[in-house]
Amino acid sequence: MNISIASYAFHGLLREGTLDVFGYLESCRYRYGLASADIWNGFFPTIEDAFLMKVKEGLEERELALANLCVDGPHIWEDEPDVRAKHHADGLAYLRAAELLGARTVRIDAGVRAETFTDEQFDAIVTRYREYAQRAYDNGYRVGPENHWGAEVVPENMVRICKAVDHPGFGMLLHFRGNAGDALMAPWAMHTHVSMEVVTNALEQSMTMLSAAGYAGFWGVEHHSGQDEYAEVAIQVARVRAVLERWRTAGRAG
Repeated sequence: MNISIASYAFHGLLREGTLDVFGYLESCRYRYGLASADIWNGFFPTIEDAFLMKVKEGLEERELALANLCVDGPHIWEDEPDVRAKHHADGLAYLRAAELLGARTVRIDAGVRAETFTDEQFDAIVTRYREYAQRAYDNGYRVGPENHWGAEVVPENMVRICKAVDHPGFGMLLHFRGNAGDALMAPWAMHTHVSMEVVTNALEQSMTMLSAAGYAGFWGVEHHSGQDEYAEVAIQVARVRAVLERWRTAGRAG
């Protein structure tokens, strides 16, 4: 079953110093019985080659695919040109890291904290995503934003970006809300974040909607509370696994 756990789900344990990226990989494989990882760059103290090769070895030793590399920090738009240039350089460094690790998808946000994009912002964001998408396509993965902060929270804004970029190397990380906006964005979904709220209130209908839209990627769960993370994540994984098992026994793809 294509289930993954965003390592952000364990940000509380990371903050406490009781879990690092290697412990996370061990948990994915042996605590939760998964065949994939979903790494948030907050678990990377560096992206120097020597460290990345250790992570690559950790993935390979546990026979884990890297479903997603989720990158906070170098979002595309910032008002200051110098900051934008620094974010671009950092974004390219993370794309290289994703390539070294064999990531299937990469999340890099658009930026913009307001609820809408100016024409200048939108044009710059689309141009940069086309550049990133071509690189991703050439290297066998997809890249794009997540609908989780700023202007990206508005489904219509995300659809507008997706239609403008219009590239096979581009997609979006669908952060489920359990509402009609999810269906608007579903055609471009390359990965998911399924929260505990959605697991509790709208899981099967959300998954069914996305599957009907042709989604064939990993079902990534993400926990946000920073408390009881091992146990809470286990509930989320079990609920998603149960839906996929029902689909399997009914002869449906998932």
